[in-house]
Amino acid sequence: MKKTLAVVFSCVLILVLSACGASKSDDSASGSGVTETGVAPSEELVIKATNYAFDQKEYHLKKGVPVKITLENDEGNHGVLIPGLELQLDGKNKSAVVTPEKAGTFEMACSVFCGAGHSGMIAKVIVDE
Repeated sequence: MKKTLAVVFSCVLILVLSACGASKSDDSASGSGVTETGVAPSEELVIKATNYAFDQKEYHLKKGVPVKITLENDEGNHGVLIPGLELQLDGKNKSAVVTPEKAGTFEMACSVFCGAGHSGMIAKVIVDE
C-alpha cells in the first residue's frame, strides 16, 4: 500500500512540475508581430553590447514609426536606458516596441553596472523627421 501511494504521489508531482516548467515566449499574439503594447513594429533595431561599449555611437530612428528595439549582450552583462524614449532593457526585458513621437537626439547609457568602464558606455539615439 505504501509503495502504491508513493508511486501515485510521484506521478502527480512530476505532472505538476512539468506544467510549471512551461516558458513564456518573448513574442506575444501568436507570432503576429503585435507586442504587449498592441503595436506591430515596422522596423527593428538591434543594439549589441560588449564590455564598456555599444556596437554604434549613434542609432537612427524615424519619428512616428514603431520600432522593435532588442538588446543583445555579446560580452558581459549590460542594459540600455533611454529616458527620452521611456525605454529600459536588460537581461530580463530584452526587447520592446517604441514609437518615437518627437524628433531629436536622446542619450543612451548602460543601465547595469558592468565594471570600471561603465560610466563611458554611452551612445546617442537620433530620431529623424
